[in-house]
Amino acid sequence: MTSPTRIVVDRTAVGADVPRRLFGSFVEHMGRCVYDGIHSPGHDTADGQGFRADVLELVRELGATVVRYPGGNFVSGYRWEDGVGPREERPVRLDAAWHSTETNQVGLHEFAEWADAAGLEVMEAVNLGTRGVAEAADLLEYANHPSGTALSDRRRDNGREDPFGIRLWCLGNEMDGPWQIGHKTADEYGRLSAETARMMRFIDPTVELVAAGSSNHEMPTFGEWERTVLRHTAGLIDHISVHAYYEEDPADPASFLASGVALDRYIGEVADIIDEVGATTPDGRPIGISVDEWNVWNQTRWNEVDKPRVFTGDWPIAPRLIEDDYTVTDAVVVGSLLITLLRRSDRVSMANLAQLVNVIAPIRTEPDGGTAWRQTIFHPFALTATAASGRVVVPSVDGGTIDTPRHGPVDAVDSIATIDGDTVSVFFAHRDLEAPTPVELDLGRVADVEALVITIPEGGDRHTTNSADGEPVAPLDLPVKVGDDGILRFTLPALAWVRLTARLID
Repeated sequence: MTSPTRIVVDRTAVGADVPRRLFGSFVEHMGRCVYDGIHSPGHDTADGQGFRADVLELVRELGATVVRYPGGNFVSGYRWEDGVGPREERPVRLDAAWHSTETNQVGLHEFAEWADAAGLEVMEAVNLGTRGVAEAADLLEYANHPSGTALSDRRRDNGREDPFGIRLWCLGNEMDGPWQIGHKTADEYGRLSAETARMMRFIDPTVELVAAGSSNHEMPTFGEWERTVLRHTAGLIDHISVHAYYEEDPADPASFLASGVALDRYIGEVADIIDEVGATTPDGRPIGISVDEWNVWNQTRWNEVDKPRVFTGDWPIAPRLIEDDYTVTDAVVVGSLLITLLRRSDRVSMANLAQLVNVIAPIRTEPDGGTAWRQTIFHPFALTATAASGRVVVPSVDGGTIDTPRHGPVDAVDSIATIDGDTVSVFFAHRDLEAPTPVELDLGRVADVEALVITIPEGGDRHTTNSADGEPVAPLDLPVKVGDDGILRFTLPALAWVRLTARLID
């Protein structure tokens, strides 16, 4: 029998506040995320604007707090003016980023109204690829200025009397990437983002601005890109972005399950660079890290199979792009990445699971009266977003380790806790693929203990997925025994993610 993993949560050792923006999402005009995703006028549940009510309900259930929009690579060629005004007069454009046709039937007005109904704060991105300072300033004036100018009055004429009041703004997207429309050097982007930030602050001093960091940790310019951009923008921005996607090598699932270790190191390196540069926000606080794209993504398949098929001579409307089918293994990894984000909430100011619907997403849909369903990764996100609040506590963990080729030995059980008043929530990712692990958890005196587990369903395996035909991967009750000594005892199944909640007793 495996020796118990002993975990202690010291309720007096509270750390950083849990940022509610940690549970953000991402909607890009890409594939079927918008069209045939959140918006499908012909669907049985569509409202007067064409948005699907069944998808809206799942978005609310997911518990996301922020939504980044409209991209992504898409924004680097986007003209925001195309998406406002009467729908029948909006131009149809080629979208060079995703080799698609953009109808512009969903734009700022429609999306902001939908986001409000979903309870989401809009995080708007401006185009610094084909456009620049003037266009970003115009969009901000259109969105946020009350009235009395050509742009604010145009917004009012288009049906929005009051300003949108958008606080969060991204200064472009992945500008370090040679795939990006308008790709720039660090100096070019640093100068442009600084001038854009300065102009936007002249118009609305209350905005929060996110500068584009490296597209991923493996970029050859990583590190020096951040240093250069921060030197240009310190005192003008509030956050710098991190983008992080993880993929399983079928020959090395152990390293995939330890992706949270890689994310932790990535965040730590960016935090060190911020400190090295001495970069601060306009009011002197250290610049936050916005992990505004993160998820599991099968990029090998995208590069070898999907991309050559998509980038042909055709320009389809809303093609099926990277609609990954997520497994139990993927769900445990997403849950472990959430644990890392919570652990790093002293430096991570917000994070956005990319994307929200259909495109590498927790929610999938079928058009023409088809259903919407929860992918496996939906559950750890929803269970964390609804329970993680208050302040973070990093537990002490004494247990076994797993050897990984990429990351070395890692804890077989990863864990984080949050305490909000008399409520404690503890999250666990169990990385062992073969054997269950007994756990002894010390929270002090507690009552009303409840634990839910995501793991391999009966009759399934670690590759089991959900689909339109059914959702075999869903939260299950996990039995927990409270001993006379006050210790909570339970067994983590092989490959599992768990949320445990309890009421603290003084």
